[in-house]
Amino acid sequence: MATLYSRIAMTYVVILFFTYVSTGVAALGINYGQVGNNLPPPERVLELLRSLKVTKSRIYDTNPEILTAFANSNVELIVTVENDMISQLKDPQQALQWVSAHIKPYFPATRITGIQVGNEVLTDPDPTLMANLVPAMAGIHGALAQLGLDSQIQVSSPNSLAVLAQSFPPSAGTFKSEVYSVVYQYLQFLSTTESPFWINAYPYFAYKDDPSSISLDYVLFNPNPGMVDPYTKLRYDNMLYAQVDAITFAMARMGFEGIEVRVSETGWPSKGDPNEVGATLENAALYNKNLLRRQLKNEGTPLRSNMRLDVYVFALFNEDMKPGPTSERNYGLFQPDGTMAYNVGLSALSTSSSTSSASISLTSSATKGARKEYQSLVYWMFVFLLTCQILMRRQF
Repeated sequence: MATLYSRIAMTYVVILFFTYVSTGVAALGINYGQVGNNLPPPERVLELLRSLKVTKSRIYDTNPEILTAFANSNVELIVTVENDMISQLKDPQQALQWVSAHIKPYFPATRITGIQVGNEVLTDPDPTLMANLVPAMAGIHGALAQLGLDSQIQVSSPNSLAVLAQSFPPSAGTFKSEVYSVVYQYLQFLSTTESPFWINAYPYFAYKDDPSSISLDYVLFNPNPGMVDPYTKLRYDNMLYAQVDAITFAMARMGFEGIEVRVSETGWPSKGDPNEVGATLENAALYNKNLLRRQLKNEGTPLRSNMRLDVYVFALFNEDMKPGPTSERNYGLFQPDGTMAYNVGLSALSTSSSTSSASISLTSSATKGARKEYQSLVYWMFVFLLTCQILMRRQF
């Protein structure tokens, strides 16, 4: 009997161990952009992601080199249909051809978990593009169903926060009237297919546009008084969570309350033009470091505190060929040569003499805290097991 109790106790310890360590940074992903002429090959990128213990990434196309390189890895990949392909894919037959050529040959060896149809289509000035969005999503989902992949690959489309007419306070979240009809169709599709609403949310833009009225600490996740929504009485200590909840409220106003919101892009530029207020190395490091700490806790927003918020950081690398202001080329956590753009709790360990790439591991203070919690857990489980053995010996 003592042996039986010991085995039960040991099993409990093992279960707790795997439950604890498997949580990790499960809600964190990184966007892997490729608009640069000096980026490392996909094989090296995969090595970097593995060394960071990051198991989720998103790309902005269906680059066959990346899909091939990521095969048989533990990295979940979200791929993207470029905007200029959307009008073609509203045709079910062309959608089937696209999925057969761009998805099926790589799946399941490459863990493709999502297809993003376009990027920020609902705020694109082309009305034809917007009108074709939901038909194209339906065409791709239908093609996945025909190939038996619809239960494993979600179809959605990331949106800019500009899709909202109002976002503050969060409970006032409302979609713009000019996109209302398309948004309704879009939400119907997400609800039917149980897919998430993806949002590109950048508190940086709000601060840049009105730095005198918006607290820098509030947008950077630094300690601050926060704000209380006057209608829900929920307290927000950072803008990102407020933006996410504004989307949730906007969907509820249209009758869709059960759709999950995920962040497809968020980040902070480490450099900008003179008129790009706040685009500094220090602010970029603070934003992403504080965001990482939140993600390590697997926490949710005030409105959905029991549902962890999935976030994809933008971006993995600085991309030197991106058009627009200087900030657009400086969102990367890393330089193209694999060195850190700044320290967000990611430390280079050692560099092999035969390669210029650094081995990277998570060493944030939050991770160190997690390790201490784990060590404490193991200690007390050992005490529990030892106590059980003593009691069993006395009893028998």
